[in-house]
Amino acid sequence: MHQIRNFCIIAHIDHGKSTLADRLLEFTKTVSIKEYNKNQLLDNMDLERERGITIKSHAVQMEYKYKNQTYILNLIDTPGHVDFSYEVSRSISACEGALLVVDCTKSVQAQTVSNLSLALKKNLVVIPILNKIDLSDSRSEFVIEEITELIGCDPEEIISVSAKNGLGIKNVLDQIVTKIPHPNGNSKSPLQALIFDSLYNPFTGVEAYFIVKNGCIQKGQKLRFMSTGKIYCAYEIGTLKLKHVSKNKVETGDVGYVVSGIKNPYEVKVGDTITDSKNPALKEISGFEESKPMVFASIYPVNSDKYEELRSSMGKLQLNDSSLTFTSESSPALGFGFHCGFLGLLHMEVVRDRLDREYGISIIITIPNVSYRIFMKKKTSQVIEVNNPSDFPETEKIQKIEEPYVFVSILTKKEFLGKVINLCIGKRGKMVGDQHYLTSERVKITFEMPLSEIIFDFYNKLKTISSGYASFDYNFLGYRNSNLKKINVLINHKNIEPLSLLVHKNNAFFMAKKICKKLSLLIPKHQFCIPIQVSISGKIVARETIQALRKNVTEKCYGGDISRKRKLLKKQKKGKKKMRQIGKVEIPSSAFMTFLKVKN
Repeated sequence: MHQIRNFCIIAHIDHGKSTLADRLLEFTKTVSIKEYNKNQLLDNMDLERERGITIKSHAVQMEYKYKNQTYILNLIDTPGHVDFSYEVSRSISACEGALLVVDCTKSVQAQTVSNLSLALKKNLVVIPILNKIDLSDSRSEFVIEEITELIGCDPEEIISVSAKNGLGIKNVLDQIVTKIPHPNGNSKSPLQALIFDSLYNPFTGVEAYFIVKNGCIQKGQKLRFMSTGKIYCAYEIGTLKLKHVSKNKVETGDVGYVVSGIKNPYEVKVGDTITDSKNPALKEISGFEESKPMVFASIYPVNSDKYEELRSSMGKLQLNDSSLTFTSESSPALGFGFHCGFLGLLHMEVVRDRLDREYGISIIITIPNVSYRIFMKKKTSQVIEVNNPSDFPETEKIQKIEEPYVFVSILTKKEFLGKVINLCIGKRGKMVGDQHYLTSERVKITFEMPLSEIIFDFYNKLKTISSGYASFDYNFLGYRNSNLKKINVLINHKNIEPLSLLVHKNNAFFMAKKICKKLSLLIPKHQFCIPIQVSISGKIVARETIQALRKNVTEKCYGGDISRKRKLLKKQKKGKKKMRQIGKVEIPSSAFMTFLKVKN
């Protein structure tokens, strides 16, 4: 146990976290030259490589020799995007130390500060690292000043590296061994192992990734999962290198995996404690926070026959991504589907892409919403949570509405300060506290804003107006009073619930007009006229009409009396009227995702 070091890497997007992990694996010879055929070795999803971000935390074990003593280094990689902060908290719970990586060309970012605070709350030892020092636009002195002010260290303690070229990697490994403490556990106590991740293997079933806090796990041991009370046999255990390495025993403080032949994904929960069935621990490992969905949307299969397949795929995906929540629901327009909770818009897009690529299921995602609290009038005096506009009660029955607010921290350059403040105020934000200058050029501002205003386009607009220099992070504050209106969309006089949404009263009329116009361009022409109406609280405020496709029935009438043409046109009109009554309007799946752009 004294030769084990468990650590994670904290960094913002594109600050070189995955590249640094590659160099550590290469320097410790965990990966051979033959195996090293691609960059970002720990990012094993195509989505991660295409987007240039880490989506899932990944664990890998390395061995490093320091002063004639071999040390086991367990690296648990972490994502950098604000939507995946839950993955970061899971990794931090399994570590005693963290590498804080900052790009010397981009400075400290808001998400870096947020993840650092999570690490400090868990009393992790933080090793500051300045990356990309070999670049021509490096601002090392400026960034060192920011880091020292952020964590209160001496400038000499900051390690300068170039993860791409391998400069300073040995120094990083030496600091990991000397500064990060070994795990504090008792090998003679009853087994306590924390599950920090899991995945579904179609051949072996559920594989749970764990860190042993006390005791040890042996192959063939009967294990009890404490939250469910289920008992399983450890058919295979081992440690996590680039490939699983099977072992007979995993000791205290080490990170590993267990295969127990579990076929039901719902029987393994991230954050659960594994113990021995005969000599169980008295209590579970505490301090592991559950994720709270912030954005809600409905998912429907494009092909309704794929519903059961979608259910199975969602269960397997939830095993690997426990922050995803879902419940069954149905819609007259789209059939059977699921109402899902996500951590943010990027998380929602990742789930959609993973369902398509990993499970081959094409889906339709409805307009995202947040969760609102509705206080009913005194006759019922109940409080209901609404995260789906279709559940929104009638206006006459509502006493008041509360919507979620978040505390937003933004780091930006001084020259973009005015534009950033205007953007936040335009999103119903209220500035709190004073402007805090980290340096003469970098300033931090804080706002209280409705969550519904930042989940759609806020991040993109912030990056645009700041030329990519600004970054932000948010934390949930609570619920506050709000004046919301429900917008309903009627297509061919039928209410389409998946297209309904809740917006603030001040934006409702403008939004209704915009939605109506956009839908008239998205929905293709049919053989009959299609009226599109948008209502606010039951009152129609906007209308557009998609004209019918028409066959030229008078083409054969090249002469003769005009009454012949009129007769044919009258017959066609009668047929169009009948078709409109029985015809079905096909709404393309692109219409639902385009609504995100409508809200911009």
